Amino acid sequence: MIGSMRHIYLFSDATGETVERVLRAALSQFRDVEARFHRMSRIRTREDVLFALEEVLKVPGIIVYTLVDTELAQLLRDEAEAHGLEAVDLISPLLFKLSDIFGVPPQKEPGLLYQINSEYHKRVEAVDFTVKHDDGQDPRGLRKADFILVGVSRSSKTPLSMYLAHKGYKVANVPLVKGIEPPPELFKADQHRVVGLLIDARRLLEIRTARLRNLGNVPRGTYADQEKIEEELDYCRQLYRRHPEWLVIDVTRKSVEESASEIIQKLGSES
Repeated sequence: MIGSMRHIYLFSDATGETVERVLRAALSQFRDVEARFHRMSRIRTREDVLFALEEVLKVPGIIVYTLVDTELAQLLRDEAEAHGLEAVDLISPLLFKLSDIFGVPPQKEPGLLYQINSEYHKRVEAVDFTVKHDDGQDPRGLRKADFILVGVSRSSKTPLSMYLAHKGYKVANVPLVKGIEPPPELFKADQHRVVGLLIDARRLLEIRTARLRNLGNVPRGTYADQEKIEEELDYCRQLYRRHPEWLVIDVTRKSVEESASEIIQKLGSES
């Protein structure tokens, strides 16, 4: 049959991407073999199996399947045999072997791998978005953020943003500087997604002083001045009071994990 076209029907209870990748990897070991793939996706019922088989019978070929529902898999095997079709089960032997090894039965829930992949891609997109919108970058994207964190310098905006991003949330953060108006896009975004961060002045002074020490011979200026820090925080409080729809969090005695948990608990269900 070398040189002739073979039709391969990919039966899946999810998208069919997994079975296609496996088949392409296997076929790469065979030269001069032409194959045309036909995806038969989201097969979840007896009717789905029988309908897909009708399509196969129009132009017969090999069936390769990943159906975690044992009854549907058995139905497909029986029907394929009755019609003289070759059917290869990619997943059941592996599931049975793993079940023996682990001592627990498989969940048999269709589409779990697809769900896992979707969650992974969601996190990757969230991290990419958050990096691009860190420290006030590209304010045009604020309306697309799940959360917008605002606060003075060194109030944990970036660490908190990245932690939330790894949870799958798209986060932007905007620095608040006394005497400089925040970008107008901040006030055009969904105001119920904005989180104002506060921190104790003495704690902030310690953090900024330590940062200057790590940077070397950098003048203190107003960055690590107690009085100026108090003024910055007063400016933040005034701004927060003008926007009562913002969620305000004091991060002084909270870990990043605790602050993130509070944001998710109060705002995450609406994302």
